[in-house]
Amino acid sequence: MKHHHYLYILSIVFIAACSPKKGPYAITNKVYEDQAKTFAETLQETKPSVLTDSLGRVIPSVWVGTVNFNLRKPNYVVLHYTAQDSAAQTLKTFTIVKTQVSAHYVVGKDGKVYHMVNDYLRAWHGGVAKWGNVTDINSSSIGIEIDNNGKSPFTDAQINSLLLLLAQLKKTYNIPTANFIGHQDIAPGRKVDPGKYFPWKLLAQKGFGYYSEDVLELAPDGFDSATALRLIGYDITNLNAAISAFKQHFVQTDSSPQLTQLDLNVLYNVYQKY
Repeated sequence: MKHHHYLYILSIVFIAACSPKKGPYAITNKVYEDQAKTFAETLQETKPSVLTDSLGRVIPSVWVGTVNFNLRKPNYVVLHYTAQDSAAQTLKTFTIVKTQVSAHYVVGKDGKVYHMVNDYLRAWHGGVAKWGNVTDINSSSIGIEIDNNGKSPFTDAQINSLLLLLAQLKKTYNIPTANFIGHQDIAPGRKVDPGKYFPWKLLAQKGFGYYSEDVLELAPDGFDSATALRLIGYDITNLNAAISAFKQHFVQTDSSPQLTQLDLNVLYNVYQKY
């Protein structure tokens, strides 16, 4: 009898150990873990490439593992607002397959940080985008979504948490100062986040991106604004959209596609930093 009781206890412990972790995201966490395990198995494969010529003859190929390699690291940070009403709503959006969107981090209004994708993995946050010569933004960036609907200022708590997170990412991956950008920067005409309330100037003061000085040098006669925008990183295929995106980031009081003399001065000032 004692033997059966012992086996019963062992079976309960085994079932408990094998059961998914509890909590509202237990199922999606399990999906993440399974997918990550699959990726890990892929990384451990040591099969040589199978190549054939035009006559179908196999080209000799062998795997020889090098000792000099590491994981690819992110080189950009792209900042977004969620355009939703709560962090919980965004977490739900990012844990449903049909939405096909995600981010590495979500920062709640209360300052709580939700890490959703390993920094070395590719999240789906940039969409159709371009910055400089980079057209696959998702493959080289970390996406951070900040809980904000675009209609109100960001909270002190979430900006404080964001600054701490950015400092950690910059140090860990040696991300250049210029490479902290917004969704509107990489997708002009399509996206406007993180919006007019986002404190870009404060971020620049902390070393995350550039911003114009308070005292502006006058743009010289004949200053080529389109070339300046392109050299900063903007896609100028649609020049009006690029101008609006620039002003959403660096002017913020006005996002019209026209450049006033003040806007030109700001552009000239920022362009010189890049």
